[in-house]
Amino acid sequence: MPTPIPKKILARQHEITADFRREVDRHLADIVAGRATEMFEVRDLAGVLCIHPTHLSNTIRLATGHSPCYFFEARIMDVSRELLADPRRSVADIAANLTYDPSNFTKFFKRFQGCTPKQYREQVWAAQREREAVLLSS
Repeated sequence: MPTPIPKKILARQHEITADFRREVDRHLADIVAGRATEMFEVRDLAGVLCIHPTHLSNTIRLATGHSPCYFFEARIMDVSRELLADPRRSVADIAANLTYDPSNFTKFFKRFQGCTPKQYREQVWAAQREREAVLLSS
């Protein structure tokens, strides 16, 4: 039988994970607001947390079963979907805001969403028009 992990260590794992996720949110808010112009990498976030990148990666994987990239990329996708819902912004503008060139942003987005940013945007707008039509007919 494996030795149980002390509660203090488990608590620290979850604290590091929560701190990491909070820093990801803070950094992405800074990116969108234009207060930061370069997207962090996991090693940069580890530096903000004053821990070694390998320790960060191992700790988050132990605590959640996922790598830090999993959470970082998921949040980038959340932010991307939010920004794409705004019809006043072009896909190229959103890509640049998120520090991507348009081609790489499209590849990144399609890898996680299964469609291009333009296709996603069209789906969102079609769903909005449907909801509006239902509300008007009620």
